[in-house]
Amino acid sequence: MTTPASFPERWRRLDVALRDLPLGLFLLAASLVPVLHSRGTQLGGMPAHSFDAPAVVVVALECLPLTVRRRWPVVCVALVSLGFVLDQLRGYHLVAGAALLIALLSAGSHLERHRRAVVLALSAAYVPLTLVLLRFGTGEPPIEFVTFYLMLVFAWGAGAWLRSTRVAEAERRSRVAEDTRAAERTRIARELHDVVTHHVTAMVVQAEAARYLTAAPERLDQTLTTVTDTGRRAITDLRHLLDLLNPDHGAEARKPTVGRLLSLVEQTRRAGQAVEFTEEGTPAESTGSADLVAYRVVQEALTNALKHAQGSRTSVQVRHSEREISVEVGTDSSGSRARVPAGSGRGLAGLRERVDLLGGEFSAGPRKGGGFVVRARIPAGSPA
Repeated sequence: MTTPASFPERWRRLDVALRDLPLGLFLLAASLVPVLHSRGTQLGGMPAHSFDAPAVVVVALECLPLTVRRRWPVVCVALVSLGFVLDQLRGYHLVAGAALLIALLSAGSHLERHRRAVVLALSAAYVPLTLVLLRFGTGEPPIEFVTFYLMLVFAWGAGAWLRSTRVAEAERRSRVAEDTRAAERTRIARELHDVVTHHVTAMVVQAEAARYLTAAPERLDQTLTTVTDTGRRAITDLRHLLDLLNPDHGAEARKPTVGRLLSLVEQTRRAGQAVEFTEEGTPAESTGSADLVAYRVVQEALTNALKHAQGSRTSVQVRHSEREISVEVGTDSSGSRARVPAGSGRGLAGLRERVDLLGGEFSAGPRKGGGFVVRARIPAGSPA
């Protein structure tokens, strides 16, 4: 069921000219009120003139162009300026004269091109108006014209400031959106790396072993079954990852289910790697993203063991506590390197970033006596 849009939402959906029309109509109506006649801007001291039929045209010329003040700011400010000139020369002194400041504010805010030319043209047009008013007016001092011009400049400047603020905010939002997209692409790339690299490495190792089992049909069948199971698991994980791209998909689904670490170890064992697995302690009630990161650390370390230390004795130790999860995955130097493409180093770098993001500690490197060890300490309860 679709929820009815609120009034502000319906208002924003209207055409910009319709949204600007009420302001022009308000000034027009105010200028037609008899008590407000000759209550507007008085520049140059021209003798007051009674409100007559031409005054209605002047009012319309000053007020109605405000309807297009954002769509066509140059047209708006030109027509309103013309109406203001006629207003002062005829001595109507209408309330509608305030439209000139509004038009200048809008032009300064919404005009995109030829801004300098418009400013110069308006300034040049102000000079003959000043001279005519000085000649036929009541002799107001020139400082009054300078003051009024500065008021017009202030209106334009306020619009220009609004425009620069709007542009800066748009650029900031664009940068935030780009940074968010980049972070999301990085996260998806890490997830794909973790899922694809682990499963494909296991399948490559198992397929390599199957080449030498043609004389042992039972073992060959078992190895091919393992390859098939690994492929199915890869498809399941990839489908799960693709589901995460759905905005309606819950974030909780990202967490590995209980027992996934043991399944991961068993899969690596079926690929021919001797893995000793130890899990100690009781997980905290709320682990946040720590469970997922710990799972990825073990997954990446076992993948590297299959690629770079095939057949080596491998140990996986996971310790849970109320405050953190500690992971240590190590291999000795008794194995051989599998015939798989060399890694790019993104896996360990991605793990380090993930652990650092949660405020933990991560290290990976050779250990004494040969082999390689990966260690991570991940605070529990940290959000993703």
